[in-house]
Amino acid sequence: MTITHRPVVFIHGMWLHAQSWTPWIELFDQAGYCAIAPGWPGEPSSIEELRQQPELVANTSIDDITAHYTKVIDSLDADPIIVGHSFGGLIAEKLLGEGIGMAAVAIDPAQIKGVLPLPIAQLRSALPALANPANLRKSVALTKKQFKFGFGNELSEEASDELFEKWAIPAAARPLFEAATANFSLHSQAKVDTANETRGPLLLISGLRDHTVPDVSTRSTLKQYRHSSAVTELKQFEGRGHSLTIDSGWREVADAILVWLTNQLP
Repeated sequence: MTITHRPVVFIHGMWLHAQSWTPWIELFDQAGYCAIAPGWPGEPSSIEELRQQPELVANTSIDDITAHYTKVIDSLDADPIIVGHSFGGLIAEKLLGEGIGMAAVAIDPAQIKGVLPLPIAQLRSALPALANPANLRKSVALTKKQFKFGFGNELSEEASDELFEKWAIPAAARPLFEAATANFSLHSQAKVDTANETRGPLLLISGLRDHTVPDVSTRSTLKQYRHSSAVTELKQFEGRGHSLTIDSGWREVADAILVWLTNQLP
């Protein structure tokens, strides 16, 4: 296998810790890349510390997260590949649209401005944060039951609970409010430059059984890029929910991304 040593930056989404990318980092490093997974602004390296001090990540906005990862990328020796899941996928899209990164993969990406479908399952998944307007500047934790619906709906209760105990953390609610109101805001932080024709290739990935970001939302995201001639592709995974980056089938998704990168990058 060709050793590239290209940097890869993994960006997690809401309610998962950066450590959840650990198996991915090991796989990508073995494939010849140099992978890292920095946490969101204020996120400690310890999962338990964040569970005990949820205020560490409270009131973090989409722009805050984007600026944070821009600084991380600026510190690298080479332009990286950016791989994001959920809100991390939205951030990956924003960065690539701004010409940051050589390529990006957005896995079950959170809704960007312009995406209109709002399935009931997606609304229910967001309710732990959105149900109370007072949560805007707070961090919110999921219960096991809420995690099962939003992430582990295609898993057994035992498997979902195991992932919850291992990786789940409180998350800033503000990005969810910003995405939910994006289409009513002229200068929404969830806006992405989808018309950029000079950016690198983008792969959107959808789990067809995802409750948090249903396939119809990801397909609508793909349509937002119709005015750009840059490479934008969609890959769908049957029977997969929002846990597809952390459950027992994560390797299938990761291997598909590695193949796509090999085909796209010189």
